[in-house]
Amino acid sequence: MGTRYKGGAADVRALNAFITLTRAADAVIARSHSALAAAGLTTSQFGALEALYHCGPLCPGDLAGKVMRSNGSVTSVADGLVRKGLVARAKAGRDRRYTTLSLTARGRALVGKILPGHVRRIRAQFDVLSAEEQERLRVLCRTLGKGAPC
Repeated sequence: MGTRYKGGAADVRALNAFITLTRAADAVIARSHSALAAAGLTTSQFGALEALYHCGPLCPGDLAGKVMRSNGSVTSVADGLVRKGLVARAKAGRDRRYTTLSLTARGRALVGKILPGHVRRIRAQFDVLSAEEQERLRVLCRTLGKGAPC
């Protein structure tokens, strides 16, 4: 169901596109991330683990940028991952205020175990689109993501 907003055609079209995009993204995310809960991870925790897995140790601010979360949110996510023994914090150099986050051996093993299935679930979601449609969707989403500032 689209919007019930009774505005101009451009407003209704934009709202309908927004509603459709949001619902599609929510559905794909829910189906793709269901197995993460079974592993005891939130979507944010898995995102942080995956970023550390691929990028190596990061300071919390850099990790926040990678996973598109606030610094405070990343601190909370990191606290949970440290408690689970999946991530370690380390002081860097002489400035004791600067810390880095890195995967522990246990964290690296967990991501290595979960990631292949996660990729398969995402691919299954996108297999309803042709390769050309997937690429077009990627380009359109990137354009929309860079869109006009509010």
